[in-house]
Amino acid sequence: MDMAADKEICSYILDKFTDISTKKAIAAAKAGVDMITSGDDVANQSTLMFSIEQWREIIKPRWAKVFNAARNIKPDIQIWYHSDGNIEQIIPELIEIGVTILNPIQPECMNVTKLKQTWGDKLVFDGTIGTQTTMPFGTPDEVRRVVKDRKSTFSYGSALIIAPTHFVEPEVSIDNILAFLDEAVQRQ
Repeated sequence: MDMAADKEICSYILDKFTDISTKKAIAAAKAGVDMITSGDDVANQSTLMFSIEQWREIIKPRWAKVFNAARNIKPDIQIWYHSDGNIEQIIPELIEIGVTILNPIQPECMNVTKLKQTWGDKLVFDGTIGTQTTMPFGTPDEVRRVVKDRKSTFSYGSALIIAPTHFVEPEVSIDNILAFLDEAVQRQ
């Protein structure tokens, strides 16, 4: 709410988080890590939680500062960004500020095939196996089919870290977990 109601307070708080994240990113880059993790949940199932203009003004420049600080030290560092929900609207701008790995790619929110076709040459996709649909409610055969489909969809011209989109919750059957693991390691 502070993004709309009290930008001064919001900016003060986010600047503190940005300073901490920048220091961590610099330390990680100096240590030679391959990847830094970042992100925040900025969307719901269908769209951003606030306007794109607010995201551009308040959130984007702060992440850009963090990513640039790391890249100034280690230009090839990978930037992993997490946000739940449908963030299609900001994907081009995440790429612009240096994101290279996008998580979790929720199929309940975004069309994974469209994402691959649109940004598959610029991003590694982490996730794509639904934890609101496939994992808890699919059969083991459905889990295998979805995993096989994702491997096929992402096999050329892009990269995929095949995984459930979130933690595997207790209601997911052991059979579905085993089906996921078995199909994930199968060669095409």
